[in-house]
Amino acid sequence: MTTILNSLSQVRRGDVVMSVRDIKKTFVEGGQPLHILRGGGFDLHRGEIVALVGQSGSGKSTLLQCVGLLDKPTSGSILIDGVPVQKMDEAARTKIRRHKMGFVYQRHNLLSDFTAAENVMLPMLAAGVDQDVACARALKLLRAADVGHRATHFPAEMSGGEQQRTAVARALANNPEILLADEPTGSLDPAHASAVFDILMNLTRQSKMAMLFVTHDMTLAGRADRTITIDNGIVK
Repeated sequence: MTTILNSLSQVRRGDVVMSVRDIKKTFVEGGQPLHILRGGGFDLHRGEIVALVGQSGSGKSTLLQCVGLLDKPTSGSILIDGVPVQKMDEAARTKIRRHKMGFVYQRHNLLSDFTAAENVMLPMLAAGVDQDVACARALKLLRAADVGHRATHFPAEMSGGEQQRTAVARALANNPEILLADEPTGSLDPAHASAVFDILMNLTRQSKMAMLFVTHDMTLAGRADRTITIDNGIVK
């Protein structure tokens, strides 16, 4: 695993950090196959922001789950910095997710019994970062996400926009190379959605990571460097 993680750290900015080819995902419902993803693929380059669009039920979230190593495709290949990952065991996949990927979901998914700072610290502590170092970085990220004043507050004490900005800070905790976001502003009103997306875009640009985000909002998609579409299960 150390060798794999080291190889994942040796790519240059602008290189392909994720390559997906002929990806397929089939579920079985009532004894019948349900083909969600039917093929196609894409490359994701370091430093670029890519929107993933398609009709409801087209497989956008399924694709994100597969490339985020939270689920396995039925067939096809997923390479991260040239390393094939789709057939790795769960321990190896977990380490890559922890060290190389950040996730933002439609709902913030913050832990209610922990403060904003503690929520941001948790991924770093899980990765073995010293507690004092994790705390300092968490506070820095919260300030960058414009919620530094909420560091000691619990999620229930924050607005929806503040909770989602905290979730963005948490996604960046381990300085990922790839950020995956599934409708990151979908649960917010238009004003808060725009503010959260501005922060997400700015932090992604500053860190020069790659971001792939799912959205139904074509205005947001238009702000990406390019767009990937899922049509009838085919990733284009």
